[in-house]
Amino acid sequence: MGSGMPSAASIDSLESRVWPRNCQRDMAGAMTVAGVDVRDIARDFGTPVFVIDEDDLRSRAREYAQAYRKAGASMVFYAAKAFLSTAVARWVTEEGLGIDVATGGELAVAIRARVPGDLLLMHGNNKSREEIEAAVAYGVGRIVIDSFEEIARVAQAAAHAGRVQPVLVRATVGVEAHTHEFIATAHEDQKFGLSAQGGAVEEAVRRISKLPSLTLIGLHSHIGSQIFDASGFQVAAARVVSLAQRVYDEQGIEIEELNLGGGMGIAYLDSDDPLDVAQMAMQIGDIVAKECADAGIAVPALAFEPGRAIVGPAGITLYEVGTIKPVELDHGVVRTYVSVDGGMSDNIRTALYGADYTVRLASRSSMAEPMLCRVVGKHCESGDVIVRDAWLPSDLAAGDLLAVAATGAYCRSMASNYNFVPKPGVVAARDGVMSTVLRRETMDDLMNLDPAT
Repeated sequence: MGSGMPSAASIDSLESRVWPRNCQRDMAGAMTVAGVDVRDIARDFGTPVFVIDEDDLRSRAREYAQAYRKAGASMVFYAAKAFLSTAVARWVTEEGLGIDVATGGELAVAIRARVPGDLLLMHGNNKSREEIEAAVAYGVGRIVIDSFEEIARVAQAAAHAGRVQPVLVRATVGVEAHTHEFIATAHEDQKFGLSAQGGAVEEAVRRISKLPSLTLIGLHSHIGSQIFDASGFQVAAARVVSLAQRVYDEQGIEIEELNLGGGMGIAYLDSDDPLDVAQMAMQIGDIVAKECADAGIAVPALAFEPGRAIVGPAGITLYEVGTIKPVELDHGVVRTYVSVDGGMSDNIRTALYGADYTVRLASRSSMAEPMLCRVVGKHCESGDVIVRDAWLPSDLAAGDLLAVAATGAYCRSMASNYNFVPKPGVVAARDGVMSTVLRRETMDDLMNLDPAT
């Protein structure tokens, strides 16, 4: 073996922190998810296909609900942007979560799933009048105000509906979590929320308090995504608590709820080490309690919005191998390009964020010598990469199935039809039974959008 080459056994293994909780290899070496053979999934649903371990997702939802409520949260909302369908909406609410929606489309899915309005929170930096009116009409429990203009829009919609709408004000508190630049959302130079500096949040609170169709219930802050420790939350909590104190001192308005957003990270690689759910929850709860004690104010109820942390580890993507092409690099090193039948249309994160993933041969086990690979898609782009640097067995062949771990979040939800490729389906596995969460798009689906056809 060359320097740095892993063992054949290691690239055949399924690390528990990366793969779904009910994912393993059967006696013949094929990967199974919740008792379902991935070869059967590929046969019945085609590839690429997203596979969700339903019990894994449900168990994570329960763990977040229990851990964060124990730490002082009044509500834990599942962040729908990670992945949403009517089935997922039902699963998470059955396990004790509300749902955070960010568009009229996500709201429509929640409504179709019959999620009660008081379990919904609505985000968005540019909510349309139609979206606001739909949210108010359905009785959405919380709308997060993201701009001064939105105060008037929400107030008008609520007055027209004869409703007093509960709202929060989103504050950007100048904290940049240890994450990718494009998914760090609390530093000042970005599109979300109102700056905690210069009195913008206090002015928003002042305007809301004068409108009879609105009632302020809290402040909101979100510091980023894929966060592995609580240090960023500590700084953010201190600044949000300071804001709450200023609002009370200046206007006599008590902040009932602090929503600290989501962003809890997951393991994409075996080397990733996210905090335990309960440990993270207690750390954040203790941080807020300490900051409130130092500020001399009562501890508000807390709210959180995990998304990726609930659905991400529960999902994998299955691909079929097509072209295998060895390319000689410098100093005699060979990288093998393994092309699969999906790509950036079903997982844009590698191209967009430089995301790293774990990939395994799924349709069988192999003890062949590992080879350095780049798993790429079928699209007409050189940046169409799924896994940039991977080790796969050297006996890999066309027709084999590959599984990419931790794709439950932000893959199907960010999917496109680039190169006129239909979006993959989503399948759930539970107790040895498969069910359709979202059916695969067909070419007819795409053609039906074109009036010339």
